[in-house]
Amino acid sequence: MTDEPRLSAQDMIEHLTPVLSPRTRIRAVTALVAGTTGAAFTGALWWSEPGPLPGHTHLAFAMFTTFCLAWAGYGGWLLTRRVPLFATDRLIAAWLALTASITTTAVLTTVAAQRDTATWPVLTVGGVFITTSLLLTVRAHLRRAALVRRLHELTHRENQ
Repeated sequence: MTDEPRLSAQDMIEHLTPVLSPRTRIRAVTALVAGTTGAAFTGALWWSEPGPLPGHTHLAFAMFTTFCLAWAGYGGWLLTRRVPLFATDRLIAAWLALTASITTTAVLTTVAAQRDTATWPVLTVGGVFITTSLLLTVRAHLRRAALVRRLHELTHRENQ
């Protein structure tokens, strides 16, 4: 006989199937809905253009549609995960934001330079977005590293 308390069947099932926290679920649904909606609207706008578009406009539409689909994919992935993520979700979101910020700033700066307009507004706003997303990426890496380190400490302690 053991001195451990017996768990009910419901308690055992709850321990076996982790669920997303409400905050994570809201983030996932928001990313999924915003990404899907953005991709649909951008695709519809791209498709409904009355005349031929220049190459860089096609590139911009394709880029924005791709970013929206990436956010939708991230939201769907996050909703379907039912295991501890150890901040992997934040890391993926931070890298998506950083990639989108850098690419958008580069394309808009190129377009502004080709049109002989001032590039400093684009570089200023883009720099703010890039800096913010870079800080969030570093923060996500540090948070994930701390959680993984703690996981290893706890599992190492249990094995001894």
